[in-house]
Amino acid sequence: MTESPTDETPVALLDAIEERVLGSLIEKGATTPEYYPMSLNALTNACNQKTNRNPVVEFDDKMVARALESMRDKGLVRVITGADQRVPKHRHVFDEAMGLSAAQTAVLSELMVRGPQTVGELRGRANRMHPFDELSQVEAVLQELAARDPAGVVQLLRQPGRKESRYAHLFAGQPADAGEQDAHEAPPEAATLEVRAENERIATLEASVEELHAEVTSLREELATFRQQFE
Repeated sequence: MTESPTDETPVALLDAIEERVLGSLIEKGATTPEYYPMSLNALTNACNQKTNRNPVVEFDDKMVARALESMRDKGLVRVITGADQRVPKHRHVFDEAMGLSAAQTAVLSELMVRGPQTVGELRGRANRMHPFDELSQVEAVLQELAARDPAGVVQLLRQPGRKESRYAHLFAGQPADAGEQDAHEAPPEAATLEVRAENERIATLEASVEELHAEVTSLREELATFRQQFE
């Protein structure tokens, strides 16, 4: 694949908030399936987490809810409700809607939550969602995505002082000022990635505990109201 920026700006399917929300949904569905689909509160926490995110953001529930509604209209996410659930849960169908493989979806999710990255960085980070034994497997996925019509990824011009080019996804349009992002960041060690994954699981668990606490409080209030009817 030759290095070349796109001459035309792609029509953006996602805005910046939708990009982070969708990327976080895909990531959590693959890395913490026991807490998936996700509530609005848990998803907001996932978007705002300080590990495996670039840039770090501070979304509120309304921003995330607005993005979810927009992506529901686009057929990219679905809401899950039922008698056994106190709050609605959300899941993505991005792979189904776009006709993507599991490997392609994992790479795109990583690009959505971390921005432009090299093949090596993508292999180390996306490996949490889908196994990549060799760099050539990631390169093959990037070639497949670049060959889509319209293209799903673009190879950026190599930055001065860097040996490898980085790749960016195009579902949110042409990356803005991509040459400045992560210019001096080295790929993290395996132990660091494990610690970050543990931190993510803890944050997701804490969000789930919060939801359960709210559900118990609500049930107690309902029970108290029910008892008052017989006093």
